[in-house]
Amino acid sequence: MRKKARVSVMTAFSAVMAFSLIMSGCSKSDSSKKESASPTAAGTAAATNAASPAASPEALEPITLSMFIGEPGQQAAADNKIYKMIKEKTGVTLNMEFLVGDLQQKLGVMTAGGDYADIMTGDDKLIAAGAFIPLEDLIEQYAPNLKKHYESVWNKIKDPASGHLYVLPNYNVFTGKFNETTYEGPGFYLQKDVLKEMGWPTPKTLDEYFDIITKYKEKHPDMIGFETLNFDWRTFPLRNPPEHLAGHPNDGGVIVDENGHAQIFADKDIAKNYYKKLNEVNAQGLIDKEALVQNYDQYLAKIASGKVIGMFDQHWNFGDGENSLKSQGKYGSTYVGFPLTYEGATEYYRDRPTLNINRGYGISVKAKDKAVRIIKFFDSLMTEDWQKTLQWGIEGEDYMVKDGVYYRTPEQRKNADDTTWKLSNKAEYFWKNAPKMQGTYADGNATDPGSQPQEFFDSLKPVDQEVLKAYGHKTWAEFFKEPAENPVYYPAWSIDLVDGSPAKLADTKLNELSTKYLPKLVMAKPADFESLWKEYVDKISKINMKAYEDRINEQLQWRIQNWSSK
Repeated sequence: MRKKARVSVMTAFSAVMAFSLIMSGCSKSDSSKKESASPTAAGTAAATNAASPAASPEALEPITLSMFIGEPGQQAAADNKIYKMIKEKTGVTLNMEFLVGDLQQKLGVMTAGGDYADIMTGDDKLIAAGAFIPLEDLIEQYAPNLKKHYESVWNKIKDPASGHLYVLPNYNVFTGKFNETTYEGPGFYLQKDVLKEMGWPTPKTLDEYFDIITKYKEKHPDMIGFETLNFDWRTFPLRNPPEHLAGHPNDGGVIVDENGHAQIFADKDIAKNYYKKLNEVNAQGLIDKEALVQNYDQYLAKIASGKVIGMFDQHWNFGDGENSLKSQGKYGSTYVGFPLTYEGATEYYRDRPTLNINRGYGISVKAKDKAVRIIKFFDSLMTEDWQKTLQWGIEGEDYMVKDGVYYRTPEQRKNADDTTWKLSNKAEYFWKNAPKMQGTYADGNATDPGSQPQEFFDSLKPVDQEVLKAYGHKTWAEFFKEPAENPVYYPAWSIDLVDGSPAKLADTKLNELSTKYLPKLVMAKPADFESLWKEYVDKISKINMKAYEDRINEQLQWRIQNWSSK
């Protein structure tokens, strides 16, 4: 039920940095003597104009750091230019392991044996197991760039239970101006080719949405009508729609009223009505028969096939599948999201970007002796020059500059959409979870190409320009209502339930129950739906959900009291 902050990803997971790398090879007592080395100044195709002192011997001392990334990914090509640059300028080689299979099973094995990589992506289970070391003192002493980056949100990013900072948040700490051009959040998505053929409809209800799918599938019977996912922790495509349909933002497994009080919605009518609708459309043959038993890789493969008409999801979650479509040139098979609601509900899909607390990279207890080197490594990448290379690439190769404005040529844009090219020319899978600048740099350019207004527009394919023109929009975010300021506590999904607690036990039982019963409810004969729903709700009533709700409400009130402006 969690949500990664958008890689606007938005997002986005999904959006994918000529620089002065601050190295830390000198005496800790004289920070003014720290030396810097620009990554673009050491023999790359395009050097910056600034002078670039050589990196210090300590900074260049070779070290290999193991990493565990808790999501599927692809190993970079051996000749990847960004990782070669990182190694040349920092001495660091990154040995990355990506998730294969079920995340919770993998984490269980890791925590049981204490088998940790040096650097790992954050997870509540790892934090509860004591797998990470606290980072706040390391940052205070050795990482001025990270401290500056997180300074405005320093109290928010600490673990509420311990008061320590275990994970460096990967998204949504902004500087300068933030331009939201893409949309990486939740929605009911439809293919662009479908929208064009159906006369550019704007569905506002479930009935209107599935009517579009029905009519299109009648003309194209080989297409999959509606796709969803019920795998591992990525069950939110199946479980989250009711809260949005009812006019609530993404708070995970709860809806929160105007007084900051939360309650579960799994057993409420807003959920029943949604699954009853899925049951009806399944009986009509619109839902993929494998949808409720497939794993994440299989789900992405369906998206990448270009055969899926629509689905509810968060855009960042199917971004890899959509990137594959782009690399195949199938831009008409990519997606546009719509904010469907129940009658009388007020739309609340799009939110202000929120801190991704406990999501990002942490340093494991197994790497205590390497902790200073690791935190200095992350700190060195938090300079504008390194961020430009990680996000824009190398000037003259991956982007151009004219009158101080960054832009890309058509060929450079084509490369950026090519998944094979990226494996040799981007550090995408590392960057996704790393601390990053977002907003604008000191020179006024956006931190990434997708957020640069003119570059965003110029980079759109004719298919995309046609879609936006048809709907009278200039960006994908405009398909969703401009969000109000987030509630102080938001989002509830990021609250740590604490492993072993009654709240965590209740949440686990509800997750297991939902994973079992929601597929049954969707796939059952329509005549059996009511009896199955009653059985499901009865079983929920036997779980101690009050312990879960009490923990959420306790933490919501803590946040309201501690995060509110004084």
